[in-house]
Amino acid sequence: MDRADGLAHYRKRFAGADTDLVYFDGNSLGRPPISAIERMERFMREEWGGRLIRGWDESWMQLPFELGDRIGRAVIEAKPGQTVIGDSTTVLLYKLARAAVDAQLARDPGRREIVVDSDNFPTDRYVLEGIAGERGMQLRWIEVDTASGVTPEHLAEAAGPETALVVISHVAYRSGYLAEAHELTRIAHDAGALILWDLCHSAGSVPVKADLWGFDLAVGCTYKYLNGGPGSPAFAYVRDDLQDVLAQPVQGWMGTADVFAMGPQYAPARGIRRFLSGTPPILGMLVMDETLAMIEEAGMPAIRDKSVALTEFAISVAEEWLAPLGVTLASPLDPTERGGHVTLNHPAMREVTARLWQQDVIPDYRDPGGLRIGLSPLSTSFEEVHRGLAAARDTLRTVLTERAGLA
Repeated sequence: MDRADGLAHYRKRFAGADTDLVYFDGNSLGRPPISAIERMERFMREEWGGRLIRGWDESWMQLPFELGDRIGRAVIEAKPGQTVIGDSTTVLLYKLARAAVDAQLARDPGRREIVVDSDNFPTDRYVLEGIAGERGMQLRWIEVDTASGVTPEHLAEAAGPETALVVISHVAYRSGYLAEAHELTRIAHDAGALILWDLCHSAGSVPVKADLWGFDLAVGCTYKYLNGGPGSPAFAYVRDDLQDVLAQPVQGWMGTADVFAMGPQYAPARGIRRFLSGTPPILGMLVMDETLAMIEEAGMPAIRDKSVALTEFAISVAEEWLAPLGVTLASPLDPTERGGHVTLNHPAMREVTARLWQQDVIPDYRDPGGLRIGLSPLSTSFEEVHRGLAAARDTLRTVLTERAGLA
């Protein structure tokens, strides 16, 4: 399978990919590209060290927009001027969600509900709880199975004349469920609501068509499949016709019409700039530039094909090796309903995960009893998946034997 893989040659471009370590966490923190490490060394010496503050005028000030447009073009299919790199995922999520509900409340004070599912990522739920408290609103919860996610039927039942905003993850963080983004967006709009998409687990792994699907707003992180590094800044998408309608709540100097006017009052910029607040995080942006170049070269359709092949392979191996030990699949079986990761459930998986880490096999653990395997298409090989699942099988056998008192 590796010999037939048209993207296999990208693996050698990532640091550590030629070692025996098995990395099943590309959907949590991506491997650094070797060229990104070299780029950072040059930046420290030549740009930061050599140009100092002149770097802002020479290139750094435009990076949030230049890289935002590249993400728009190569990753989420959005035309220029709608995507920007800014703060952390949490801060951008807050800014866009708060701006959206404020606009909706001004338009119709009766829209006092925010719709979110019970298994959405904790940050999303916590941020929305805070906004609801600030604005005197209610959260409308969609109860979902932790092995799947939000369906059109769920949203059609929850959204209505009181809905201001819907917030959904395109790929569920626990199960890997791939939501029907186009249909869910249509349902939200039919109810008169705005919709904010969390693209953290899909950007760089699953094709996104933000413009075609009619997205209002979206936020995505860059440290997963875009390999921006620990804490690298997130990106925000705001559809162009909403940009001068929404007033983002964290007013900072980078979002003003003239960032160097230093005027006595805040005057928001027109367009996507108004959704920035503070000084751009340059280091994290420079690292992701290297992965964006690979995505542009490979193309998202080929990346998605590789992602599907990797998860299909992992599921088939798990069915043969792990199912006889009591392991169940906690992700959709249908690849059209699955993103780039797979979760395998067993009551012993917390202990198995801890032991695997000691063997340089690195998955994630997610309750209840989930071994989460994140397979980054550009840096993961089929042989690596095979080797990692063999270690998971052997480790689970050992744990079960010990628990039975037969060791």
